[in-house]
Amino acid sequence: MGKILPLVLILVGLGGGVAAGFMLKPADPGCEPADTECLEKEEDAKKAAEAKAKLPTEFAELQRQFVIPLLRDERVASLVVASLAVEVEEGRATYVYDAEPKLRDAFLQILFVHAHSGGFDGDFTSPRAMEDLKTRLTEAAEPILGKTFKDVLITEIVRQDL
Repeated sequence: MGKILPLVLILVGLGGGVAAGFMLKPADPGCEPADTECLEKEEDAKKAAEAKAKLPTEFAELQRQFVIPLLRDERVASLVVASLAVEVEEGRATYVYDAEPKLRDAFLQILFVHAHSGGFDGDFTSPRAMEDLKTRLTEAAEPILGKTFKDVLITEIVRQDL
């Protein structure tokens, strides 16, 4: 009996954990098949995204590189140097250059947070790490550049260990 009780408790705990996981699982963000209004909104959003993607674009290379120090034991252990470009609707590159001080400030904040959270440690150019960084940079650029903005491109990135 003394050996069976721990086994029973483990199984009950495991079953409770599985049940709690199913109950706390977030709802699927998709639409129900019967919800035509939701389906129409999704369709409209898809069409708008496709139309935006088909517009001619141009690239505005930011003038200077970004230099991000990586600290270890309160000393600079490495430097990350990155060059970024912004994709915008054709004819809007001058708007990017006019907004470059704001963009640089927002991008530097993102890059410093990324460095502080260990984003440039180890295999910092892995697809997952780069996608995470690009997503954050894109989220920072959208409010500054508005509807003309398409994407942020990381054109160069290197880490130099000191």
